[in-house]
Amino acid sequence: MSKIIDIAENGLYLVLEITVEQDVRLLHFGAEPLSVDISEKNKPGFRLMELQLSGEDRAEYHGRTHRASYPGLRMTFDHYTDSTNELGRKLDIHLVDGITGLRAVQHFQFYKEIGIMRCWTVLENAGDAEVSVEYVSSFALTGVDKEGSSDRSDKIEVSLAHSGWQSEIQWRTYSLPELGMSHLSDRGSKRIACSNTGSWSAAELIPMAVLHNKESGTSLFWQIEHNGSWHWEMTDQYDQLSLLISGPNESDNHWWKKLQPGEEFTSVPVAVGSVQGGFETAIEQLTAYRRAIRRPNEDNELLRIIFNDYMNCLWGSPTTEKLLPLIDAAADVGCEYFCIDAGWYAPGEWWDGVGQWLPSEERFPEGIKYVLDYIREKGLIPGLWLELEVMGINSPKLTETDDSWFFMRHGKRIKDRSRYHLDYRNPKVIQHADGVIKRLVEEYGVGYIKMDYNINAGIGTETAADSFGDGLLEHNRAYLAWLDRIFVRYPNLVIENCSSGGMRMDYAMLSRHSIQSTSDQEDYVQYAAIAAASPAALTPEQSAVWSYPLREGDDEEVIFNMINALLLRVHQSGHLAELSPRRRELVKEALDYYKVIRSDIPHSTPFWPLGLPDSQADWVSFGLKRGNRRYLAVWRIAGDAESITLPLESLKGQEPDITCAYPQEPDTDWQWSKEEGQLTVSLPSGKIARLFEIRS
Repeated sequence: MSKIIDIAENGLYLVLEITVEQDVRLLHFGAEPLSVDISEKNKPGFRLMELQLSGEDRAEYHGRTHRASYPGLRMTFDHYTDSTNELGRKLDIHLVDGITGLRAVQHFQFYKEIGIMRCWTVLENAGDAEVSVEYVSSFALTGVDKEGSSDRSDKIEVSLAHSGWQSEIQWRTYSLPELGMSHLSDRGSKRIACSNTGSWSAAELIPMAVLHNKESGTSLFWQIEHNGSWHWEMTDQYDQLSLLISGPNESDNHWWKKLQPGEEFTSVPVAVGSVQGGFETAIEQLTAYRRAIRRPNEDNELLRIIFNDYMNCLWGSPTTEKLLPLIDAAADVGCEYFCIDAGWYAPGEWWDGVGQWLPSEERFPEGIKYVLDYIREKGLIPGLWLELEVMGINSPKLTETDDSWFFMRHGKRIKDRSRYHLDYRNPKVIQHADGVIKRLVEEYGVGYIKMDYNINAGIGTETAADSFGDGLLEHNRAYLAWLDRIFVRYPNLVIENCSSGGMRMDYAMLSRHSIQSTSDQEDYVQYAAIAAASPAALTPEQSAVWSYPLREGDDEEVIFNMINALLLRVHQSGHLAELSPRRRELVKEALDYYKVIRSDIPHSTPFWPLGLPDSQADWVSFGLKRGNRRYLAVWRIAGDAESITLPLESLKGQEPDITCAYPQEPDTDWQWSKEEGQLTVSLPSGKIARLFEIRS
């Protein structure tokens, strides 16, 4: 008779079956108990994991999917442990392959009071011969569509966050047929596949998704916590929809790994959760989880205001003469960090010469410490820009290096945008990076580093690797280990995660970094939708958004710019010293208000009255809620409509206190409908933004 493992934890329900033949099946994972009878003929498709070794067979009409793998199909149950640690409950399922001797442990880590579990797989070659791994799942779930009687083509929708340079975090929601998967048979070769190959983990998609069952009202959601290549796919088998989530694999990402007897491999971790509710409810749980796994740091509580001299300002050409009036202006409006961006280390064109990280005497004839000391004298914490994973092809530092420092393919150094990519598995690279950080922090007194990353290393490196993807994965992990050591050494140092904006927006990085650049978008109007969408991809207090009032703008342009950032992490820029007194006062007014409300931001959850932001929409809105307080930003982007109605269902039947918090003298009307729970906002024509505070 089969054995059932039935887990109920933090509003999550997990059901596993161990058959008489010792097969292990994950029958259910969701926000409600298992309520559907799964037929015996379909149960073989509910496999706990998928594992493909080189030279092993495949089964079913699998096409390019990773289902029906061997020895995944023949792995049998060994034992399981059910324990509790400081994070919460933990379930480990141990499997073994009787032919190769390969052992696998599927880890499920729950988190106290959060409807999410982190999942990963550990492989151990306990046999006496080498094995080669082509694919291993971190989480596999069949039957994600089993609740409800209607067809999955009608009831299932998937929300994806498309991304690109200056066009980050573009959420779109699709039915399965819109993604090319129509329910025409009980199995097929078609898959919905989302993947990243390379060192920009979010170059085209944020590594997460939300799947909503409109009939059951439940949502399944996941994020892949890796700073390199990753993959997830949905496919149909046994007349069920299956989800497979993993790190890199061979056929999609050029990853292949040999395991000698006694060797182990740990897959990329993923977080999966389920809620009774839709997208916003899923993001509420993800926000709580992201805060739980993040490195404890004061930066995410204090939310100090950063001024950075790059965007729509100095554009990577700082000098003492240009910086001093900017420092004065930044201090005057209330900024607390002042970061000197790119170009501080080179007299002219600096792009392909990076790597030495010594200040330019031409730009700073008195020495860069003169400017950094001036920043401190004005009461600000000084910062500098770095790009420490690369070295320019004309860097003077190259004379001290050899090929072992860099990513290599086919015997050649990888070159991208006139930079070589450093390999953080090399102790000499670590020594170099440690020395740069030590000089900036201990000699220059830097308290903030903008760590940029403007190239993509591609599929990986062949150096000391079984495959290109194996070299990339091991480098990714070595870089994270280096970061961990830096934060232990300098616990108060703030390091911003920037990759040409948001090209590496993942929670391998963001569990360590306190702040993330969201975009290099240069148009403040286009930035509104990116800013409003960002709290679905990362916590609001980590989401750094540029605000850069323009020299030629007017009052409304300043207000719009400031509201882009006021509910997130202010990344101030622009030629503040050249703004008129009235426009600079509007900047100061915004930052003064930010200092009043910022203590709420790290404890708030996001909401979107108009649904997910759309960069093509006429109106965008996004808010934060904490207890009885709500902060609501409204942007009018385009169109002729003079007003917009914002549903606030949770306040229906109440008479909340509503004020326009910024600007304090608004040309704005609003009306509240107690019966409908709706706020109607009327704005002047043009590109206008307002920030409301609502207390219930």
